[in-house]
Amino acid sequence: MIGQIHWKTPGVIITGVFLIMLVKNSYDTPNQDAGLSLRQIYSQSSDSWPAPWVDSGVNWQELADIPVQPSADAGLIALGEQLFFDPLLSESGQIACASCHEPELAFTDARKVSFGHDRQAGRRNAPSILLSGHFQAQFWDGRAASLEAQVLMPVQDPVEMAFTLPALQQRLQTHATYPAVFAQVSGETTISLEVVSQALSAYIRSLRWRSTAFDRFMQGDSQALDNVAIQGLHLFRTKARCMNCHHGALMSDQQYHNLGLTYYGRRYEDLGRYHVTGQVADVGAFRTPTLRGVSQTGPWMHNGLFPSLEGILQMYNAGMPRPQPATSQQQDPLFPETSHLLQPLGLSEIELQALKHFLDQL
Repeated sequence: MIGQIHWKTPGVIITGVFLIMLVKNSYDTPNQDAGLSLRQIYSQSSDSWPAPWVDSGVNWQELADIPVQPSADAGLIALGEQLFFDPLLSESGQIACASCHEPELAFTDARKVSFGHDRQAGRRNAPSILLSGHFQAQFWDGRAASLEAQVLMPVQDPVEMAFTLPALQQRLQTHATYPAVFAQVSGETTISLEVVSQALSAYIRSLRWRSTAFDRFMQGDSQALDNVAIQGLHLFRTKARCMNCHHGALMSDQQYHNLGLTYYGRRYEDLGRYHVTGQVADVGAFRTPTLRGVSQTGPWMHNGLFPSLEGILQMYNAGMPRPQPATSQQQDPLFPETSHLLQPLGLSEIELQALKHFLDQL
């Protein structure tokens, strides 16, 4: 264990080894002494934290506070908010963006998969949009290159809002009040889809992240996390190997990985990123979600099949599924391969509890 800890700041190796040895035998019980020893490490600037346990070639970034995005024009944001909650954006006039992204549910819908037009069930879980403006590509498979491109795609999806963009433009143009609102924002008498996209994106970017215990900890309040959460933070960065994919301010590498949940050739099959790129390496790969607010955004994973974080942590602890091809699939070039970044972790039940407690502070 000590051999895998490497400090980023010279001159503290002896202290670091001493502290890690002090808590090495304390992981079996999330006690105050173990947390206190780790607190001495993590109360320092993050520049002085031990480097995480990540695989060679992983371009990780240290955990950080969420940056504040520049604010857009207030009128554009207000228009975007009005559109976001307006079911007129759907063909039936019954489904709004907020139908799948409810503010009271951390802008999710708390369903495995969302219901859309004519109560059709989608095949993917609706993630929170609270930090969407910080991500590059959008959707679980990254098929939208920007938030502006993403916001109009559900409008056109036959399973979701089942509308067409020309019909939406016509409906807004003949609406009793929208033309005047758009004219005030854009200065144009004709409503453009570009302004619709800009307004929705501006509203989503304006959604401010609430302050959590972890935020306060990262902002310098060393007492914001209790000792068990500190143990969970240390496990997150080391033995649990979470930083291979969940790092930086977003706790996401914004990359695509196969977690062994493709259900290839079975019910729930979803080839993920492959449908976007056509690359065999992307079969079953999905974007790493942010872990910010993760305890509030269940059910989890791209298909919403996991109702508890405890169950997910147990699966990660086991190294996640590694499906093997049946005889008929031996020569199938698309048979998915679970990411090499996933390995059995050997975490004890007490360590898993500490890790879960840390996630609850995000």
